[in-house]
Amino acid sequence: MEVSEHVLSAGRAVLDMVEREWQPLSPGELEQRLDQAVEELLEAELLAKLKAQPPPTIYVQLLQSQANVQPQVVQTTTSSSPPEEETPEPQEPLGTVDSAAVKYIADLLQNSKSRARMAGRARLSLSHTVLLSLTLLSERVSYRSVSRRFHLEKGNIHRIFFSFCERVNTLEERLIRWPVGTEALEALFPLCSPEKEQERQPGVPRVLGVLGHTRIPIRLPIGKHDVESTVPEVKRMKKEAHPDSWLNLQLICDRKGRFLDCRISKGSDVDRGVALRDKLKQHLELLPSDACLVARSGYPLTAHILIPYSESHGPREELFNKTLEEHFHILDQAVANLRARFQRLRYLDIGNYDRARAVVLTACVLHNVFLDLGQVVQGHVEKEEDITQEGEVDDEGLQRRDAISDLLFKNVISGST
Repeated sequence: MEVSEHVLSAGRAVLDMVEREWQPLSPGELEQRLDQAVEELLEAELLAKLKAQPPPTIYVQLLQSQANVQPQVVQTTTSSSPPEEETPEPQEPLGTVDSAAVKYIADLLQNSKSRARMAGRARLSLSHTVLLSLTLLSERVSYRSVSRRFHLEKGNIHRIFFSFCERVNTLEERLIRWPVGTEALEALFPLCSPEKEQERQPGVPRVLGVLGHTRIPIRLPIGKHDVESTVPEVKRMKKEAHPDSWLNLQLICDRKGRFLDCRISKGSDVDRGVALRDKLKQHLELLPSDACLVARSGYPLTAHILIPYSESHGPREELFNKTLEEHFHILDQAVANLRARFQRLRYLDIGNYDRARAVVLTACVLHNVFLDLGQVVQGHVEKEEDITQEGEVDDEGLQRRDAISDLLFKNVISGST
């Protein structure tokens, strides 16, 4: 019996080994191996041409007074190391990338707990890797243009950039944090006027953050054809556009425009704040007792998330909607600043969802980094497409919204008398 068990165990081990050895590659692994094979062929051809060339001859004219002296021939040898093995310097200064930001981000990556190695065979320093990646994010430039600027092959730049995004993604929990405890109390601001810190009316909750969303146009995956997906600048997605031709970016920001929460999903994902609603119900400690989030119509109305009245019935509802509208400008400006700094988000020419998501998340993380550095880029606010669908409503949310709108209206009436 024991011998048969050993034979059975050995047979299973051999079967697993054969299965692993012959298991077909995933599309991503196949693409990566093809890129690497092509690059190695090009590099081998380049090295062969360099070795086949004779060493250059330099003629030095001797400065002598004799008229019959012939030029002296000096033989020199050059290094045959491939160009990409050198640490390149940019050919021109990058106006959109600040050197202090490059150093700060490089230090963050250097001190991160991630042990993932930066991809790319070029011996590119970490600071130059950050500079290259910020260039691709901040400017609407092609891989070919950056390839000439940094003296690297285009395929190598592609791998370096996405490896950088993966490393920055590991900093999400550190840099996009939901405030709790004392930090949450310090982040609260009045519902009546987000510009005034000390103004607080009894019974009226304070606001922790503004909830909203935007759309990031991306290239459709192979096999899904759409006319609009080929347009490089997409300012507004039409209803007939394929849902996978954009990413949904749901954000919560504080009054300074800093992102407290970030959720990225496919365009076909119809969840609009439902997962957040359930999370807040299950973890009451995430919001102080007198705090709330504010959001536009289309999000669920709960005791923790306040949205405007869909139909204005009188001055009380109009006052409440106007009060919330002042807060929505905070998120609109934060999204505009995000797009202005990271211009690649205007249209991501990426047909792979995971990679597109990694780029968008990288931009959101770095948005908070630049705020920490005090570097703010003011973008032009563009009106987002209005949400036509109604969000879910619960009784507790209805009661709290009515109570708050009554208090706001009474305070205005009493203040005017």
